[in-house]
Amino acid sequence: MKKILLMFPGQGSQYIGMGKDLYEKFPVAKNIIDQVGEEIKNIIFNGPEESLKNTKYAQPAIFAVSVATFEVLKNSIDLSKYEIMTAGHSLGEYSALCAAGFFNFQDGLSMVKARGEYIQQASQENPGGMAAILGMEKDVVINICKEASKIGICEPVNFNSPGQIVISGSNNAVQKAVDLAQVQGATKAIMLNVSGPFHSTLMKKAAEMMSEELNKYTFSNPQYSIITNCDAEVTRDATLIKEKLVKQIYNSVQWDTSISNAINCGVELFIEIGPQRILAGLMRRIDRTKKPLNIEDSISLEKVIGEISK
Repeated sequence: MKKILLMFPGQGSQYIGMGKDLYEKFPVAKNIIDQVGEEIKNIIFNGPEESLKNTKYAQPAIFAVSVATFEVLKNSIDLSKYEIMTAGHSLGEYSALCAAGFFNFQDGLSMVKARGEYIQQASQENPGGMAAILGMEKDVVINICKEASKIGICEPVNFNSPGQIVISGSNNAVQKAVDLAQVQGATKAIMLNVSGPFHSTLMKKAAEMMSEELNKYTFSNPQYSIITNCDAEVTRDATLIKEKLVKQIYNSVQWDTSISNAINCGVELFIEIGPQRILAGLMRRIDRTKKPLNIEDSISLEKVIGEISK
């Protein structure tokens, strides 16, 4: 039985018009995206870009388009013939969990909206920033963050692929780390245009609020296993998932290890579900022998169906 990993993107993958082709051609996609409400739907399809970038809108928008894309795939091919695993990058973990059957779309949408609000609130109370460091070994970046932590919080938070690490924390400390990385030979070290220190310990207040929020929901036994962000482990345990969704907010995203673990589990096919090809791009840096696919419209859907069926 062929093993497939479905990968779901996080914030930053959004663009105006995402999901529109599927919305117009597949009733199941229309049904999902309609549930976000007219305001967010209008922003997804028509912008303006500034609104779509706002966490309050971006997160439910990406979640809805990603789940709608998955539902189209599920309706187009019999997935029960394959061994499916899911994984999502940061916000994308909610799309991955919904696809795996841990919770339904409406509950997931409520969780994602709450998560966005809590993260925004925590970012206002504990302002900070993030930076991308390219072309450096993991250990070197960790040591740079330790050095920068002498003047404020600075932590590696997204281990995206070998040579691509995102750091987060208080602005002065993150800027210090960028300066150190440039001096020590990083290919690139730049501050990112984000509204807060996501995934750092400055997000603990958001995690506490999310912990309370998640108690409102019932998690089901899933159809598929998921590889979780905070530890790159494979699980189907709904109780553990609740805990990990809280940890995820103020812990690093172990994306490179998640993909390596999927390869070690025997995954043969990697498919990004949702807007853009960001995770497919990271995949090439993690293991060049894998040729990831993506689905974001009817043309890419047909290509994936052809590949799966081989």
